[in-house]
This record gives sequence, structure tokens and C-alpha cells, in this order.
Amino acid sequence: MSEQMNDTAPIPSETTEPLRRAIGERYLTYALSTIMHRALPDARDGLKPVHRRILYAMRELKLTANGGFRKSAKISGDVMGNYHPHGDAAIYDAMARLAQDFNVRYPLVDGQGNFGNIDGDNPAASRYTEARMTIVAEALLEGLSENAVDFRENYDGTLTEPVVLPATFPNLLANGSSGIAVGMATNIPPHNISELIDACLHLIKSPDARDDTLLQYVPGPDFPTGGILVEPPENIAQAYRTGRGSFRLRCKWEVEDLGRGLWQIVVTEIPYQVQKSKLIEKLAEVIQTKKVPILGDVRDESAEDLRIVLEPRSKNVGPELLMNMLYRNSDLELRFSLNMNVLIDGLTPKVCSMKEVLRAFLDHRQEVLVRRSEHRLAKIDHRLEVLEGFILAFLNLDRVIDIIRYDEEPKTALMFEDWGRDHPRAMSESDYIGPLSYRKAVEGQEELSEVQAEAILNMRLRSLRRLEEMELRRERDALQQERATLDDLIADEGLQWAKISEQLRATRKAFGKDYAGGARRTAFAIAGEVEEVPLEAMIEREPVTVVCSKMGWIRAMSGHVALDKPLKYKDGDEGRFVFHAQTTDKLIVFGSNGRFYTLVADNLPGGRGMGEPLRLMVDLPNDVEIVDFFIHDPSVKRLVASTAGDGFVVPETEIVAQTRSGRQVLNVKGDVKALLSCPVVGDYVACVGENRKVLIFGVDELPEMGRGKGVRLQKYKDGGLSDATTFTREEGLSWKDPAGRKRVVEAAELAEWMGKRASAGRMAPRGFPRDNCFTK
Repeated sequence: MSEQMNDTAPIPSETTEPLRRAIGERYLTYALSTIMHRALPDARDGLKPVHRRILYAMRELKLTANGGFRKSAKISGDVMGNYHPHGDAAIYDAMARLAQDFNVRYPLVDGQGNFGNIDGDNPAASRYTEARMTIVAEALLEGLSENAVDFRENYDGTLTEPVVLPATFPNLLANGSSGIAVGMATNIPPHNISELIDACLHLIKSPDARDDTLLQYVPGPDFPTGGILVEPPENIAQAYRTGRGSFRLRCKWEVEDLGRGLWQIVVTEIPYQVQKSKLIEKLAEVIQTKKVPILGDVRDESAEDLRIVLEPRSKNVGPELLMNMLYRNSDLELRFSLNMNVLIDGLTPKVCSMKEVLRAFLDHRQEVLVRRSEHRLAKIDHRLEVLEGFILAFLNLDRVIDIIRYDEEPKTALMFEDWGRDHPRAMSESDYIGPLSYRKAVEGQEELSEVQAEAILNMRLRSLRRLEEMELRRERDALQQERATLDDLIADEGLQWAKISEQLRATRKAFGKDYAGGARRTAFAIAGEVEEVPLEAMIEREPVTVVCSKMGWIRAMSGHVALDKPLKYKDGDEGRFVFHAQTTDKLIVFGSNGRFYTLVADNLPGGRGMGEPLRLMVDLPNDVEIVDFFIHDPSVKRLVASTAGDGFVVPETEIVAQTRSGRQVLNVKGDVKALLSCPVVGDYVACVGENRKVLIFGVDELPEMGRGKGVRLQKYKDGGLSDATTFTREEGLSWKDPAGRKRVVEAAELAEWMGKRASAGRMAPRGFPRDNCFTK
């Protein structure tokens, strides 16, 4: 029993807690780690930990902008081994991106070798490429050795790494950033350094400046690939004010005149983060699917500069019209979202406005300035202490030499020697030869400190020249003056901001317009929403003759061919629909299932062969017959009816389909099928049933609908509707007899067949066709 109890007793090292709390605490720890150490950048230097560690490792390897290159594998290996315990592939990818001038506005890494391209090709393996820092990266590291920022231990406690970089410019906005954390994300576009520094200078002068005022200096993003920003200014202001929004970015293009009225469009800049190869594929797909019928061809003629050539299908269309269609159907225009979610002071994630981000940078610069000044002050104090010792040694040179030569412990002797003037071996004024007036080396100093004694012992013999004292006194005076300046700077906040402004102006001069790529690349323009372009505007208007056989083979012959001209069809097939049209016309197919299908005359196959099956162009089921085929006219209304005798009037604007599957208009069930679709051209409707009874009633008795079963047109005991038509009463009801002669029933004679809708009607007039159809 005791053994069983011992087996079930809890192990002392184990802890028990509710599953919900255990998972919650661990997930929160993971979320915080992802937010702070991976995904979100620091508002002060604009870097994520991996980028900061890459730059710091390159600094430790002394890979300066004017130095030599080192293998990328060496750099990523050092970063992984010393500071960033993650995969080397991830580190190399991050480093490669910092070298891509099409991804980073101001590259921080100078790459040698294949670091990828705007086509979307990946960089070469790290063993093949080499890298070093750029002068922009060195500007981020400036002052790192002067105690400008805090350091922390690396992951194994063997080394230290900076918590944040000093950053002489607002890198967060200059190069932008993007990342997805747990429950939050960030996406910041790049900006122009010169404009950002102008905004910082204004913010220093006017700390309470409004967000909209800063837009006078930073009008919008400045993407490395250029492009044209067409977002309204009020939307840009709102985005920067709230830290969330989006920007419409278009490609930059120009028209090249080829002579004789021909032209082509050349795209020279594409939107940010759009891969050129995928863009070309998308444009080719647009041509293949004929989403933009006026686009004829696309060619990539890029070399060092980007050059994408777009050829129109016809010279009669305008370049603006073509580009407006491409904006809607390709990535030549896109929206770049802004989500300025960053870490304030490296700890707190917050969605910031532009002013808040610049304020965080300026506060960081103030802290860096004070820390560097205090570090310099400590160095000056140490040097002044050494200089005072040197000067004292020069004034008592013989005594110093005697102590060093004869004392067993010269350092101790130097420290405890009485250096007062009354010493018998003290240098007299007559012993001093030189331009300087003799005076006591250190007022009231009678002993040397340990630092001074050590410095005297380390002094070289060649420094014992008489002129050296002049240099020491000159250096001491200059350092005392610099120390007084630093004391004033540390004590006066106004002087601090003046110094920061001076540093910012120097940075603006270094990376402004005179810097390679420093000028603004992204332009601004005003553009409204892309409107829907009518089909007629996209296609060159040319006459065609549309031919559709009984079996559904369709083609378009060039020009208006005589409609009675004999045409060739496949064996067992014959003609059914032949009519004249234009290439800009929309063609409507009415199926026996009650659906209308839409075609474009310009997309029909040519008339050299037998054409192509209509069912390959639209989703017309095999068991559905073609009831009618006609040219779409938006001003026309049509009467649609089923074999059961139900129907209604529908405007043609309601029957145009946008997809291959068509548009259901007349609802039919079971054995009932759609029978006819005829234009409403008069004020009366004439119906004839399979029982050869004719009924005439007013068109106004039919409802106008967009979709439905309709209402009863004529009453039948047996059978159903055979045909129906519309006509004007004054012109009479007409049809053609089998011999092709036109027969007309005058208006005065129509009273016999006129009645209310849904009545039975009376037998057809004498001479009415045996097939019970009103032939045109």
C-alpha cells in the first residue's frame, strides 16, 4: 500500500495550475517576445533587433563604408553566433534586403554580388556575396563608442550589444518598416531624409506644432522605386494625424511618338514592392483574357533603367483611356497601407502620428547628446588631470628624474613627494628658459595622483623637450575651454536643442540633394477615382457580319456582307442567325432556360473558318437551345415569354450579363421553356397559341420586370403559346405568307381579335401561316 502511495505522489519539481492560465501566460510571453524582439521597430532608430545586430556585427568586423568587403556568410555567422540566435537564412535575407535599393530608400548595406533584383529574383547564396556598411549605416552608429546608448548582455551573457543605436536621422520614417506580430502589425512607407530633417527642425523651434503643419515639410512618402502619389492631400493629412491610412500609388509613364499617328506607352517607374516579372505576367494575362481589349502587346525592354512598353491595339484610342483601364486591372496602381505601430522607448507598442514619431526621435537625440557630452566631459577631466601632472613634472624635471633613477618604487615616491616650491630641488625661475612666464604648475597641489604618477612613468624620453611644456599648456587651456562649453551645454536645454539642430543640418547636407539618390523620387498628382470606361471607347469601331449556325457555331466576318449571300457551314449544319453589327456592339444570346448571355462582337472568332462553338464562350448547357440572338440596344424594351404563355416586358439594360454564366431573367420550370424575346415596337401585343387562336391586347397590360415568371398572356385549354409580337395599331397586324408576300390586317378589322390579357382569343385570320408564327 505504501508503495502505491509513493507511486502516485506528485513529483516535487512539478507544478500544477489551470490549463487556461498556463496557456494564457505562455502565449502572452510568446506574444510579447514577438512584438518586442522581432516584428515591431523601435521609434528611436527605426530598426528591429535583427537589423540592429547586423549593423553592430559589421561595425565590430570594421566593415566601414570606405573599407574592404567581407563574405556575407562571415557576417551572418557572426550575427547568429554572437547576438541573434536564429536561422542564418533569416539573418542573410534581412541583410540582403538592407542592400536592395529598390526595397530600401537609403540602403544600409553595400552589397557586392547578386543581391536580388526588382524582378523578384532571390539573392545568391551567402557564400557567394560580400558586403560592408554604407555611410548611412555609419551615421546610425555614430557615437556608439561614446556611451551614447545603453548596452545589454547578449543571449549567452558573453558579450554586450546596444539596446538602440544613436541614429543621427529619423531612420524609422526614412527607410520605413513592415512586420506582423501577434495581434498587431506595422507598415510604414519610406520618406525623404531632407524633408524629415526639415520637419524635425520646425518641431524643435515649435514643439507645439500641429500635425498638419509638418505636412508642409513632409508632403508624403518617398518610395525608392519612385511612382506618382495620387492620394488627396486631406487623406494624407488624416493618415499622418492618426497613424493609419492608405496611399494610392501609380506608375510613372510617358508616351513615345512613333510617327504616322502611331504611339506607345513606356512605363519608367512602377509602384513600390511590385515585382516587375509578376507585373508583366499580369499584363500578359490581361491581354489574353481581353479584360482590356485596347491593349495589344506588352514588352519588357528594361536594362539598367526600367522600361516596360505597352502597345495599343488601335491608334484611335487615347493613352489616358488605356492607362485608366490598366490601373483598374493590374498593379500599375495600388494602395499602400499605413500603420505606424512602433515601440516607444523600445518597450510600449503604440500607433503613433508623424509628430509623435519625430518627437520620439528628437527626445532620443537629446539623450544621446547629453550622454556623449558627459562621456566627453569625463575624458577631458581625465586628460586634464594627466596634463597637470605632466606640467608639474616639467617644472620639477630634475627631481622627477632623480626619483625614477634612484627610487625602488618610483610610482609611490612620485605620489608622496612634496612638490611645493620651497623644496630645495625645486626649479628656480632662472633655471627655466622659454617663452612662457614661470609660475607654479598647479596652484596648491603638493602631491601627484595615481593617474598622474602612472602617466609620468609612461612618458617617453623624447617628450622631455623644452617646447613640450608649451604644447601641454596649450592643450590644457583648450580642454578647459571645451569643458566649460560642455558644462554649459549639459546645464542648458536651449543649448542642447541648438546643438541638435546643428547636427541635423549637417546630416541634411550629407544626405540631401547632393547625396546620390537624395532627391525626392515620388511625385504628386491629382487624380479622381478610375471611372468605368464604356466598351465602345476601348474597341476600334469596324463593321462585321455576325453568323451563328443552327448548331451554335459562331463567327464574325469582316465588313457588312450581303445577308442573302450563300455561306459555308459544317456538314449537317445550316445557318440560323445572320446580321450586321459593329465590333463595339454587345451581342445578347437568349437561351431556352430563360437566361441571357452577353458577348462582345470584337471577341468573336474570324470568318475565315467555320467559327467556334458558342458554348465555349459562355456557359450555355448542352440541353439548352438558342432562342434568340441580337444586338444589345440599351434604349429598347423586350417582350419575353415562355411556352406556357407567361411573359412580361424587360428593359434591355436589365439583361446584360457580366459573367460567362449569364443572367437569369425569365423563370421556367419543368417542361416549360423560354420561347421568344422580341422588341417592343408598338402599343399592342398579338399572341397566337398552338390552337391557332389569336389574342390582341395593349402592351400596358403587361408588367415591366427585371426577373420573374411573368403573367398570363393567353388562356389555353390544351397546348401553349406558339408565338407573339408587338405592333402599332394604326399600321395594322402584318405577317408574311409562305410565298414571302406581306399580309396586313387593317386597324378597323382587328376588333374581332382584341380582348383582355389572359383571355382565349379567336381563330386566326384567313391566310395566317400554318406554323403559327408572325414572320418578319
